[in-house]
Amino acid sequence: MSTHPHDPAGPEGRARHDRMRELARQLRVDSVRAADTAGSGHPTSSLSAADLMAVLLAGHLRYDFNAPENPGNDHLIFSKGHASPLLYSLGKAAGAISDEQLLTYRKHGSILEGHPTPRIPWVDIATGSLGQGLPVGVGVALAGQRLDQVPYRVWVLCGDSEMAEGSMWEAFEHAGYERLANLTAIIDVNRLGQRGPTRHGWDLEAYARRIRAFGWHAIEIDGHDTEAVDRAYAEAASTTGQPTAIIARTHKGYGVSAVDDKEGAHGKPVPDAQDAIAELGGRKEDLRIEVSPPLDTERRLRTGRGDPDLPQYKVGDAVATRTAFGEALAALGTARGDVVALDGEVADSTRAQFFADEHPERFFECYIAEQQMVAAAIGLQVRGWVPFAATFAAFFTRAYDFIRMAAISRADICLVGSHAGVAIGEDGPSQMGLEDLAAFRAVHGSTVLCPCDANQTARLVAAMAESRGIRYLRTMRGNSPVVYGPQETFPIGGSKTLRASDEDQVTIVAAGGSVHEALKAADVLAGEGLAARVIDLYSVKPVDTRALREAAQATRRLITVEDHRPEGGLGDAVMEAFSDGRPVPQLARLAVRTMPGSATAAEQLRAAGIDAEAIAATARGLVTPTTTT
Repeated sequence: MSTHPHDPAGPEGRARHDRMRELARQLRVDSVRAADTAGSGHPTSSLSAADLMAVLLAGHLRYDFNAPENPGNDHLIFSKGHASPLLYSLGKAAGAISDEQLLTYRKHGSILEGHPTPRIPWVDIATGSLGQGLPVGVGVALAGQRLDQVPYRVWVLCGDSEMAEGSMWEAFEHAGYERLANLTAIIDVNRLGQRGPTRHGWDLEAYARRIRAFGWHAIEIDGHDTEAVDRAYAEAASTTGQPTAIIARTHKGYGVSAVDDKEGAHGKPVPDAQDAIAELGGRKEDLRIEVSPPLDTERRLRTGRGDPDLPQYKVGDAVATRTAFGEALAALGTARGDVVALDGEVADSTRAQFFADEHPERFFECYIAEQQMVAAAIGLQVRGWVPFAATFAAFFTRAYDFIRMAAISRADICLVGSHAGVAIGEDGPSQMGLEDLAAFRAVHGSTVLCPCDANQTARLVAAMAESRGIRYLRTMRGNSPVVYGPQETFPIGGSKTLRASDEDQVTIVAAGGSVHEALKAADVLAGEGLAARVIDLYSVKPVDTRALREAAQATRRLITVEDHRPEGGLGDAVMEAFSDGRPVPQLARLAVRTMPGSATAAEQLRAAGIDAEAIAATARGLVTPTTTT
């Protein structure tokens, strides 16, 4: 006797599956139409998954398309974002978009882009860079299970090609470790990738063995058998203590003989849309699916939203900015119940451990899996949490594509990179973040901050929590003197002028640890009768163009100093202040141009030519250039 809530052998079960099959047919027709009208797109990747998504929409997804912000809604993520014609056809079947809007697919101004983005209210994240939807889905599931404690489900449609991505296996391991029973990965094994067959083809067991090894429940099915798909979803929903992967054998281009399981059909409309539509049964009166509503739930209250009692440091004391970050984050977590922290197994070094000690229920250890750490942060912010993810600055490069896609997702995340620059000393170049400012400045709409002391760091941590978009904070390993008092303010987009007079002949612009070298150099130069202005450009993006232009006008000479590669960092940020046709001052740029080795911090700065002695020598050369005969 069947235990399924809708016995497929009975009249109700037969009608249910007839409706699912008809919906799948409609989804295929609409996917073909959308791509044909656009003249581009991925209809064959949509055709393979149409049965999987028809059964989900008609029988298992709980979602109020009129209220995407409902905290009880399930989450559906298309990790195979190129199958966007299918996603948009689902939206049409649910009444979220009209047929006319469907046919604006890929057109200028349409929210129905080639790959989905959250411009569509019921889309959580941007996908299309393969290997990212499942890792982000893990973050969304973590929020539901550990934070919100709301019984929504996370459904992620994955492609078989992206199963070659290492980020997918970081996600499988993390979800299995966390026992995320509210997460279901639906793997569309259609055998064909972009240029030919995938690594494992239709060998479902090859996928299942690997996935089970990470602690998942795995179900192998025929992805075009709606009854089997229906049973698999019900089994996933009833599985406890582990996530579920549904591994579905499908045909790419299913239902259209011209492209069914044919190589060379990826990423283009079907050859003859009208013949394909006729073969699929033609256009009929559109089905409108009444999607099951979300369960009536209330997310757990997030207590506190007041101003943090930030740590305060005495001017002249020596404190590492990484320490100030950790203590400020812990204080922020006390004041705000929506702040969470994520770690890449370096919390003792980044000092995120201070947050973990005080707020363990909101601390997420992602281990040495930086892609998953950033992806989880993106997933957590989908649910309205304010994530701070911290690791060594150098190691964010491994997750850079996730950061790039986070900007496309309009995500709000705070990233903190410690151990930046050659000043970390003896650990050597593998541990040195020397490209991070350039990388983060290039991200659309990003904020890039580089504090030089503890009080400045604490203030900027609090400011990050109130900002939007991708926010990056660079911290230092070693202790540095506290320059500013605890009541000083540091608005994003600002700067601080630490030395200035009417006699200034040169301006030294620095950020982070280079500020202290700049101050030493200015003192040396002052003793020689050469007055130097010093600007702490702690906000590297957005940059304080007004202060830079005023300094250039007053002193006519600028020196930029950065513990970073010369490309894309502080020097380039300063140059952009003069990109509107204003006269460019006489400029010297000091940066790390050599390949460092192991040495003390002082030796590293000297070897790179960014210490006080090098700054002072450069200033002398600008003000009193030597002449040769």
